[in-house]
Amino acid sequence: MSKRSNSAEFNQLLDKLYSLQRRGIKVGLGPTKKLLHACGNPQNNFTSIHIAGTNGKGSTAAILASILITAGYKVGLYISPHLLNFNERIRINGIPITNNEITEFMARFDTAIEEIHATFFETTTAMAFQHFNNHKVDVAVVETGLGGRLDSTNVLKPKLVAITPIAHDHTGILGKTLSEIAFEKSGIIKEKTPLILAPQDAAVKKVLSDVAITKKAEIVHCDPMSPQNILISPSGTKFNWKGLDYFTRLIGEHQASNAILAIETSKQFDSSINYESIKKSLANVVWPGRLQKMSISNPIFYDVAHNAHGIQVVLETLSKMYTKKPIGLIALKADKELEYISPKIKNKFQKLIVTSLPEMKLMPAYELQAEFNNFGIDTKLETDLQTALKKIKSRYLPGIPRLIFGSHYIAEPVFKEFDFSFDNGVI
Repeated sequence: MSKRSNSAEFNQLLDKLYSLQRRGIKVGLGPTKKLLHACGNPQNNFTSIHIAGTNGKGSTAAILASILITAGYKVGLYISPHLLNFNERIRINGIPITNNEITEFMARFDTAIEEIHATFFETTTAMAFQHFNNHKVDVAVVETGLGGRLDSTNVLKPKLVAITPIAHDHTGILGKTLSEIAFEKSGIIKEKTPLILAPQDAAVKKVLSDVAITKKAEIVHCDPMSPQNILISPSGTKFNWKGLDYFTRLIGEHQASNAILAIETSKQFDSSINYESIKKSLANVVWPGRLQKMSISNPIFYDVAHNAHGIQVVLETLSKMYTKKPIGLIALKADKELEYISPKIKNKFQKLIVTSLPEMKLMPAYELQAEFNNFGIDTKLETDLQTALKKIKSRYLPGIPRLIFGSHYIAEPVFKEFDFSFDNGVI
């Protein structure tokens, strides 16, 4: 995950923006509301669709945005985190916010940001909403950053709410149990605002349903509409839904489910969007870092999965494409719940290399190895990420799948090693 651009002046501004991360994560929407008030409350001037969940938020948001763009709408998209450049977080019809627009926002609202003591995410959320308002989007697809109830994005009054599968993640903030986490995520459910709901654990479903009933929010359940005839390959996923065939370049049954959630949400937004338009948009969706094949000739994949459920889904998907256990390369942030992750990866790899990228605040490789050893997981240590990438790229037999996973924050060196770029102006 890069912070750099070609301009020294702009890099200084990004450094200042990133320095706001030291202010941590605040509980409560007060500072966000104050900053947005200083911006003229731009969030009240555009239609929005709000998405929460644990895994699949980004993919669902990307698919939904693609569907709406293909249908002719001017669509804002706000996601986090980014992979290579900060600008990726804020886009309109796939085009990221420009350096100049970021600079103008920071200059105009610097005093308010400092007076309010706004955090990084509070500031970027206000920046996104101001950008969408300035460009008069028809609709903005907005992904929560963390949780929902107290997330900065929860100042929105959306037309629709969608919730992807909820699992354990950020338990130190959101709660230890699935019910507690679901309650935090349920905070984006609004009065009389339709809720499109992905298949959920029974305890999660009850919490979300109870909140929706209290809010008199109609629930559209996607679980009785599971995809059929799923065919997964390294080139993408084919599936049938409601008797119609679809293909997405995103790989896995979970991506078919994400697509269905996005399709159903788009139909709730505009029932006139037709099958051919949706089919075209799904085939064109690109969402890097999600079981992304990094080599033409070898089965090497990169996935940003960083929690137990996400990692489990990725490994299950690989097992459906390949009969041999993969070779893995993992790096994780220090706040990840290893007690949940470890059972999902134990005995699932031929070889598992642990590494790190200290400048991105990832857990030191030797610490991660020691933690995994405590859970009975045998690993190989490679403290230098670049060396680890070269090893996984070239030193093993062809035909054995290889998986690089665990963090968004290693995206830049991964893409550089495999000479891959998606930063072409439209994402």
